[in-house]
Amino acid sequence: MKNRETALITGASGGLGKDFAQIFAQKGYNLVLIARSEEKLNNIARELEGKYKIKTTIFIQDLSEPNSASKIYTEVKNRSIHIDVLINNAGFGKIVAFVDEKLSTYTEMLNLNITTLTELTVLFLPEMIARNNGKILNVASTAAFQSLPNFGVYAATKAYVLNFTEALHYELKNTNIAVTALCPGPTLTGFAKRANAETSSLFKNAMDSKTVAQIGYKALMNNKMTVIAGFTNKFMAYLSRLIPSRRLLINIVGKMY
Repeated sequence: MKNRETALITGASGGLGKDFAQIFAQKGYNLVLIARSEEKLNNIARELEGKYKIKTTIFIQDLSEPNSASKIYTEVKNRSIHIDVLINNAGFGKIVAFVDEKLSTYTEMLNLNITTLTELTVLFLPEMIARNNGKILNVASTAAFQSLPNFGVYAATKAYVLNFTEALHYELKNTNIAVTALCPGPTLTGFAKRANAETSSLFKNAMDSKTVAQIGYKALMNNKMTVIAGFTNKFMAYLSRLIPSRRLLINIVGKMY
C-alpha cells in the first residue's frame, strides 16, 4: 500500500480487537489502537511494527468514561492522522439478574457499548464522507436478535448497535463508504470471564476469535450490511426471527441463561 491507510481499532489489547489489528497490519494499514492496558498495547504495537513495517499509534483510554470519544478524536486530529477505517469493537456484558447488579456497571456498559461507539462514528464519519472513502465496522452480537433474561442490558445494547449500523449502511448506500455489523456468537476471548459466563454451556462450542475477525474483515471489504459468524449462529439468529411469539422465544432463550 503506497499511501498507507489507517485503521482505528477500539478494544485492541486482546480478543477480537487484537485479531483485527493483526489482520489490518498484515494488509499494510497503519494502526491507531485504543484500550485501557498500556503494557498490552505497547507489546502489540512493537510486534506488528516489527513484523509488518507499519506505523502504530496507541491511546490509553477507558472508553466507558464520558467524553472519551471526543478525547480520542482530539488526539487523533492533533497528530494529523486521517482515519480510513473505524472498527468499533470495544464492549462488554455480564450475565446476572438485573436487580443483582449495581448501577455503575450498567452505566459503564451503556457508555461503552452505545454512547462511545455512536460518538466515534459521528466524529470520524464526516471526513470519510468528504473524501467519499471509508469503512466502519461495528461489533454487535447474536444477542441482538432476541431479549435475553439475565443478560438483558447487554442484549439491548447490541440490538441498538445492529439497528443503528444497518440504518447507517442504507443511508450511505450511494457513497463509497462501507458500513458493516459483525454479529459474533460465543467467541474465545476475555469476554466470557468479564461476563461471568466462563462455566456457561453457551461457551462450550465457542468460535476462535481469529476466525470471527476474518469473517468481519471480509464482510467489511465487501460492504455487507450484516454478517453473522458461524453456521450455528446464523441458524439460531434466523430461527429466532421465525418464531411467531416473542413470549415463546424468551421462554426458550431464558433457559439458556
